[in-house]
Amino acid sequence: MHILLKEFTRLHSLSRVGAPFWLHVFVMTVLASSAFGQDPYGTESSRQGYGVGPLSTPSTQDWHYGAYVDVGYVGNFNVPDNHLWRNRATASHHNEVSPNMGLAYVRKDAGVSSPWGMELGVQGGRDTEGFAFLPGERRVDGSDVLRHIHRANVSYLAPVGRGLMVTAGLFNSLMGYESLYAKDNVNYTRSWIADNSPYMMLGVNVQYPMSDNLMVTAFIVNSYYHLAHPNDLPSYGGRWIWKATPRLTLMQTLYGGPDQTQTSLEFWRLYGNQILEWKNDDVTVAASFDIGTENIAGPAGSPRAFVMGGNIIVRWQIARPWAVAVRPEFYWDRNGRWTGAEQFVKAVTSTVEYQCPYRWMNTIIRVEHRFDDSTGVGGGFFKNGEIRPGVAGLSPGQHLLLLGVLVSFDSP
Repeated sequence: MHILLKEFTRLHSLSRVGAPFWLHVFVMTVLASSAFGQDPYGTESSRQGYGVGPLSTPSTQDWHYGAYVDVGYVGNFNVPDNHLWRNRATASHHNEVSPNMGLAYVRKDAGVSSPWGMELGVQGGRDTEGFAFLPGERRVDGSDVLRHIHRANVSYLAPVGRGLMVTAGLFNSLMGYESLYAKDNVNYTRSWIADNSPYMMLGVNVQYPMSDNLMVTAFIVNSYYHLAHPNDLPSYGGRWIWKATPRLTLMQTLYGGPDQTQTSLEFWRLYGNQILEWKNDDVTVAASFDIGTENIAGPAGSPRAFVMGGNIIVRWQIARPWAVAVRPEFYWDRNGRWTGAEQFVKAVTSTVEYQCPYRWMNTIIRVEHRFDDSTGVGGGFFKNGEIRPGVAGLSPGQHLLLLGVLVSFDSP
């Protein structure tokens, strides 16, 4: 661990003289994987969706494969001419049948007798079109092809103390409660903080279980969004997950890095994600709160941008196969840096779910109502009609009523 910490310090120096980010990832992977061997603990390293996940998992060496299809119809009562949900990346096409997601994957778990693991998957659909960018950000070359990569990483379980897991490549985000994939969440549509924080990360993360109840993680990634390319410097962060009681789990992720062309420290983006989850056999209650800030280079005075959001998710498994969920939330983008519009949003989402499992296949049918209210200088949602030719009209509120069909196939 001492070697890894020294390397984290050295990497930022390398980046200032133009060393490419893929070289940083390679160096970290080689250092971690060559220094260590096996351990009895396996660990999670991904943005879970529907739960922060266990602190450790049973060690396995199995290969797994699967596929997933998500098709939805979102009825927008505003009936916008462009059929779009303004300022949103997922479930954003309305009043038409929408193939929102399709993917296929293969995965090998790292375990005791076989410490190497990997994940590889491909994806497509409308939810892949804008999930990895903020408005106006420069994109990496080939981003329209790279958005079709679901995951692509290798992992190594090293015999250090309780076990050190090193993962390099494209992995699920270490920030946030909700997943890019609706099947992993309790609601069909994602919250505002989910859609405006990373769903995936490209880089290296190192996880270590300090105890049976506490997991810590450090990571170095290419940027806030993995398909954005504001500069050639990496970003850094860490996460801890504490299982305070058998039912109560707390989690915090902190991120810091340069996400503009101006890369001096005063322009770094700082972002924090906090999660509290209480869970029993039938009821899950989770609260999330995010806050972020950065000085904006370019405008006079380099104004400081702020974003803040939170939600509470409650899910009740009434009686299998039926479940209901509700999620009130708010989101404040003071300067329009995250959503592209200065706005304060309040929303409530209510979902009824029916599951139909059969062998390796699971079909989820969701009916959902959602109401969003956006105020502020740039607030509002698209509606029917134009203010003037080529300029869509806006309404402060938006009612959505939707049907989603989610079919997944996962090998044991």
